[in-house]
Amino acid sequence: MQGILTGLGFSLVTALVVILGDLVIKLAADRGAISEGAHFLTGGCLLYLVSALMWFLAMRHIPLGAAAVAYSGFTLLGACALGVLVFGEPFRLREALGIACALASVLLMLPSE
Repeated sequence: MQGILTGLGFSLVTALVVILGDLVIKLAADRGAISEGAHFLTGGCLLYLVSALMWFLAMRHIPLGAAAVAYSGFTLLGACALGVLVFGEPFRLREALGIACALASVLLMLPSE
């Protein structure tokens, strides 16, 4: 069970780092020219490198399918939270049901030890 939790933890960290990398690269893109947003672009690329290392560690502890579903579910949760909290997007029953389905898929894909 500890291996599964460790793998899920690395999948969660991977998703969070990728979301942060996406945000930083969006800041670079909003600057216009690459030269004006170069430090944001570099920071985003470095975050993607860190996420690749976290992804490697996740796959050492759980199967690829379980890691991929967990990563997708965590990314959905993070993106939804950003949408609601940062951009004021609505959170209705449809979104709640989508998140519930994503979390159910994570649970179904976990290996039994």
